[in-house]
Amino acid sequence: MGSSLKILALDPATKCGFAHSCGVAGTWDLSVRRDESAGMRLVRLRGKLGELQRDVGVDLVVFEAARHASARMGGAVVVQAELQSVIKVWCHDVGLDYRGYSPSEVKKHATGKGNADKKAVIAVARKRWPGLSREVDDNEVDARWLLDLAVRDLGGTER
Repeated sequence: MGSSLKILALDPATKCGFAHSCGVAGTWDLSVRRDESAGMRLVRLRGKLGELQRDVGVDLVVFEAARHASARMGGAVVVQAELQSVIKVWCHDVGLDYRGYSPSEVKKHATGKGNADKKAVIAVARKRWPGLSREVDDNEVDARWLLDLAVRDLGGTER
């Protein structure tokens, strides 16, 4: 089941990491530009989701679902909540299922520790996927681990 399912994994943030089971992965810059409303970040995300659906197909969306925020996160948690809402509404509109994973679930899957730091998660990713570019960022790496975790959960083979 997991190996034939077209899965899109997302690490929702202004620098939004993505990884698709077809092998494409990267980071989308959803930044709001001068003279744009804050809603343009959401419009950009919706557009990117539509592009991937059109170009490679999507059967299931998984995403990092931040459920708790520290005071130092400030506005970032609002942005992430808005992006998660766009993902859910888009999935509903196109008839797809979705699943959220907590950051600690993703980190534990990647490193064995639910509180691992970004450097540790990236280091393990470089061992898991030796072809990663030197410029790969934590957003793409998180999306790759989300995809890996979802494939494992669905009983498929890991990429």
